[in-house]
Amino acid sequence: MLDRPQFLGPADLWDVPVQVIALPWVSRSGMMAHLDLPGGDPGQIYEQLETKLSGLVQNWIEQADPNLPIILTAHASVQGAKYGGERTVMLGGDLVLSGSLVKNPKLDYVALGHIHKPQNLNEGSHPPVIYPGSIERVDFGEAGDDKFFITAQVARGQTEVAWRQLKGIRPFVDRRVKLSSPEGVTDQLRAALPPAAQLREAIVRLVVEYPREWETSLDEAAIREYAAEAFEFHLVKRPEMESRVRLPEGQIVGSLSALELLDLYWKSNHTEPEAIETLQALAAEIIRGESEA
Repeated sequence: MLDRPQFLGPADLWDVPVQVIALPWVSRSGMMAHLDLPGGDPGQIYEQLETKLSGLVQNWIEQADPNLPIILTAHASVQGAKYGGERTVMLGGDLVLSGSLVKNPKLDYVALGHIHKPQNLNEGSHPPVIYPGSIERVDFGEAGDDKFFITAQVARGQTEVAWRQLKGIRPFVDRRVKLSSPEGVTDQLRAALPPAAQLREAIVRLVVEYPREWETSLDEAAIREYAAEAFEFHLVKRPEMESRVRLPEGQIVGSLSALELLDLYWKSNHTEPEAIETLQALAAEIIRGESEA
């Protein structure tokens, strides 16, 4: 297992005629130590790391055997890549490799890990820059995602890739229901889910919204029995507030302190007065500690 950036040639790879530039996942402190960088502002540190890594990779590319293909492997984020939910990787918040680094045409294949969304960041051009994604769904943000693995024919200056969809992976079922009546609640919940047979070995989440006064109508045991064949079943109850605490005449939210806002929150959530007193005291202690830090 590699613990630092390395260049590997055929002698390191059981005489396979290929060259690999390997950038494993390394902590910020570990990478700083390896590249002999001083401490400082995190944003500046990441910028220096990216500059150092770019220079390192470029030097290895220039020193490589021009007759053998070069594969870059990296466990990292790349600028322009998309996470699930279409969130795009941006520079500044973490160590992020630049698009120009991984799209260098002297590379023949770029194999990326870290982001679960399958994507080719250099579609239609050489080299392929590919996140194949995770082989299993890992959270409900990936509930509707297909999963793949890649086969690649890598040659100097020409690489062909094929996406192979994985079948039979564990399904995620994510459903939400807002109860329309306190009558027949269990039937409403069952109707929100697929047939029980389709829940077998699935990871299931059911979010239920309802007025707080209907709490006693919700038979949790019955719905858990219905979903008994699921690998995991998460019942998320979202009782709605009956009423809101009105602000005093002439006051706006921005004029209230954090403790005053918390007090309004506890009251709107129907928290017992004794509990409010305890919670407010704890909150005051935390706020005081933060202001003195």
